[in-house]
Amino acid sequence: MKQILPLIALGLLTACDTKTTTTQTTTTLPLFGDGYRADGDQCRRVGESAATVEYLDHTADLVACPEDYEGLGVFQVDTGGVEVARIDGWVLFSVSRE
Repeated sequence: MKQILPLIALGLLTACDTKTTTTQTTTTLPLFGDGYRADGDQCRRVGESAATVEYLDHTADLVACPEDYEGLGVFQVDTGGVEVARIDGWVLFSVSRE
């Protein structure tokens, strides 16, 4: 009976409805703010560093979204963002302010 209990527990855990969440990786990117477009959004503004300097533009925001973010396509369409790089598990977009 003791050998069956772990199997039952495992079966119950696998039957649970799980919510998919985006895991943000550790990065050297200088991310700032609580979200791009609104607080709590998974995408964030990116500041200047050696890794980002070539993507910065005074007429656009540099924005990073997690690579596993399900809304990448919607974000790109809604903002007109252009993908410029992928660094440390983040997709970098240049989003025009004009």
